[in-house]
Amino acid sequence: MKTHTTNFQSTFIEVAEDCPLNMAEIPPMKGNKKSVANMQFEMLNKNPYKYTSDDVLFQVFADRNDLTKNEYEKERKNFFSKGQPCFRASPLTKRYGFGIHSDERGRIAMYGVETKEYAIFIADQSIEKVKAMRSKRA
Repeated sequence: MKTHTTNFQSTFIEVAEDCPLNMAEIPPMKGNKKSVANMQFEMLNKNPYKYTSDDVLFQVFADRNDLTKNEYEKERKNFFSKGQPCFRASPLTKRYGFGIHSDERGRIAMYGVETKEYAIFIADQSIEKVKAMRSKRA
């Protein structure tokens, strides 16, 4: 079974061109259930450069589907046997104003579009840059 990945190395995902914010915003809760954006934000906010993109995306999938730890190995293989959308399609990069930096090991951290760190990543010629996907067609 082929395994796909969403991981980048030494890459910065810029916010989408049509992101409505010029300052990052913590994703609001919708009722009492956490959204994908809430779950991704919590993992990255508390743990910069601890997880890969694959780790975060699978953990959100696992939590949303109430998987047990015993199911993780098998379900992770199944999850990545198909291509999955990467953080270019995340609500954090498309809607909430966060850029995602992946280091040389593929570990990720998020930075608000208004931060000094975001500007440094944009200016750094040694890092590949990709834009988050637009929410609307051009």
